[in-house]
Amino acid sequence: MNLTGNWSYPTATRFGAGRIAEIAEACAAAGIAKPLLVTDKGLADMEITARTLDLLDAAGLGRAMFSEVDPNPNDDNVAAGLEVYRAGGFDGVVAFGGGSGLDLGKVLAFMAGQTRPLWDFEDIGDWWTRADPAGIHPIVAVPTTAGTGSEVGRAGVITNSATHEKKIIFHPKMLPAQVICDPELTVGMPKFITAGTGLDAFAHCVEAFCSPHYHPMSQGIALEGMRLVRDYLPRAYADGTDIEARAHMMSAAAMGATAFQKGLGAIHALSHPVGAHHHTHHGTTNAVCMPAVLRFNAPAAADVLARAAAYLGIDGGFDGFCAYVDDLNASLGIPGTLTELGVENPDLDVLVRDALNDPSVGGNPVAMTPENTRALFEACL
Repeated sequence: MNLTGNWSYPTATRFGAGRIAEIAEACAAAGIAKPLLVTDKGLADMEITARTLDLLDAAGLGRAMFSEVDPNPNDDNVAAGLEVYRAGGFDGVVAFGGGSGLDLGKVLAFMAGQTRPLWDFEDIGDWWTRADPAGIHPIVAVPTTAGTGSEVGRAGVITNSATHEKKIIFHPKMLPAQVICDPELTVGMPKFITAGTGLDAFAHCVEAFCSPHYHPMSQGIALEGMRLVRDYLPRAYADGTDIEARAHMMSAAAMGATAFQKGLGAIHALSHPVGAHHHTHHGTTNAVCMPAVLRFNAPAAADVLARAAAYLGIDGGFDGFCAYVDDLNASLGIPGTLTELGVENPDLDVLVRDALNDPSVGGNPVAMTPENTRALFEACL
């Protein structure tokens, strides 16, 4: 199968091995003449980043880079990036990396021409209408992991460094104008990142599929995204150079982020505050929380997940689906509890408060309360 394609859904996407070579063309198509490449500290010195900067430089687009991005990017990273961006006179962002680099890059392009403070644009009601659309600069997104799907999303998750809360900054124009999905860029991911990011994509698909909101298109995308993870994450984990598996996982990541327009749920409501306060890897935190959340949601989601199990070829309906998730986590070296993940002496009052304030709560099929959310955290710990 030729795993190459040009897609226009949900945005213009160049998919296929080696297509990072088209980065200058993507910038031109997005209307960017002077890009700032935004990535995280871990990727700053890697060969794939240097090669991308070489391609930009050779096309006369310079090789400017901002990489002061933490694993859970925060408002301090945004402020530092904006200072560099505005001082350099850049006219667009190449957001390059995993979820942290992509999210921060998108938020920098969004904030480039805004005069109001960052938190005025949190994903609450119609707050996004406060933004000046003319002040939002274009984005080319280049994922180097296969998990968040932020390359096809209209938001960025930023941690408030004062309150340690993860906030979602949203605007429809934050959707990148051009995306390059080149699975060769994911070949160097270590096993634990392959597992954590792949299970992040799976969590997006599972939660979207279980969300009670009405969105049949997302439902179909979520189901096929789950199948791709089932078939190809174990292969990508076993052999990082398996380009077919890497490509299908890159598709699954984009599908998960497209599907969760239908909603997320308790997995993300729990993992966002855990990551903000304890600095855990987002996808891995999702994976640790998933088994307890599935059982928590059984009264409302058992029949839904039984249908997913049938499509995925998993025997045993809902119970079979839960057993499959337990086995998948174990096979990928995922810790069994948040404690094993390194969450020590958590302040449950704060975690419960932040979980219930998280926008993901609204998509959970079982209503979350202070009592049952505390019990859910205890089950994960």
